[in-house]
Amino acid sequence: MSNRTTAKADVLQGTLDLMVLQTLNSLGPLHGYAIAARLEQVSSGALQLNMGTLYPALMRLEQRGLLRGNWGITETNRKARFYAATSAGRRQLAREKDAWDRMAGIIHTLLHGEA
Repeated sequence: MSNRTTAKADVLQGTLDLMVLQTLNSLGPLHGYAIAARLEQVSSGALQLNMGTLYPALMRLEQRGLLRGNWGITETNRKARFYAATSAGRRQLAREKDAWDRMAGIIHTLLHGEA
């Protein structure tokens, strides 16, 4: 595995759920391909999810009650499952964002010697 691939995998470890919930909370219901495309877009191509990574995460989030999936038709007239954050998902997102902000602050302090 190349260093670039390893770096991408490391970034995704533990953060994919947060990124998916934030994307759906911001943009509303989306199908898996659109979620992956949005994450690639906002990361300027640094995050390129394959469906073998994304769909198990979507299924896991749905099983936990954080997402709700419904069948619909895409803009290209294809049948797809559209996912939306539930109220439990939005609460989980808020908790995870708070935890992320705390950890980012700690890491910033450690790296830059402030405090």
